[in-house]
Amino acid sequence: MTDRPASWRMPPPKQMEKLAAETVRRLAPSSAPPDAPLPSEYWESILKDPRADDTGAERRQRRLCEIQRHVLRVSCRRCERIVEIQTADAVRLYGRNAVWKDVAQRLLDNTCQQRTGRHEEDGCWPAFETA
Repeated sequence: MTDRPASWRMPPPKQMEKLAAETVRRLAPSSAPPDAPLPSEYWESILKDPRADDTGAERRQRRLCEIQRHVLRVSCRRCERIVEIQTADAVRLYGRNAVWKDVAQRLLDNTCQQRTGRHEEDGCWPAFETA
């Protein structure tokens, strides 16, 4: 056993700076500047993605008869409650021409666990999912 303190294992400050600079360089995402244009392959892959066809707003405004998914899911951004309903059941309860946004709000109405006491703020805040 030696009488040396634990500090003898620490590298000198110059070597620590060198190691830090190497780590920063190694972790850098790329050598391209941040304002450089993205490669065309990147944009092609984004546009070929089937999710690029419609936005979330368009999806919420669809009528129930236009939705191809078997299960519809909506969650509350405040109380994190999730409600799922089969599309066939939603059509039976609310009609073929009901808008998905309105149906989702009805499913969440008056059940939010986060109450403030103010009428304008109470209620669930729907987050539409793509499942």
